[in-house]
Amino acid sequence: MDKRENAVRYKQNGMNCCQAVLAAYADELGMPVEILKQLGAGFGSGMGGMDGTCGALCGAEMVLGLKNCKNGPVTKQAKQIHAAFTQKSGASICRELKQMTNGRPLCSCDDCVRNAVDAVEENIHP
Repeated sequence: MDKRENAVRYKQNGMNCCQAVLAAYADELGMPVEILKQLGAGFGSGMGGMDGTCGALCGAEMVLGLKNCKNGPVTKQAKQIHAAFTQKSGASICRELKQMTNGRPLCSCDDCVRNAVDAVEENIHP
């Protein structure tokens, strides 16, 4: 199963969006899923109130830091992940992503998780 669908499976089985993205990278990061779940626990629902950044995007940025931060910030890659996610999803703020348009959200949570994994893959494993 690819990372995108693995992340969606985690989301559909009780994890928040951030936790799901992080958990999909557990093997690659060499970290237990339970630790990654704890790390991402406070980042669901736009950091707890839908007013903040999408949890899936937060998870993608955390994966970047855990994989690539050796000696300092990874600002350039973080900006690229943010831009890729926003382009695919239509926004980066949870409330905007869940805003109903024509009876559907701008981007579903499952698709946000997929888009976050895509952004990681495009910018960490080009």
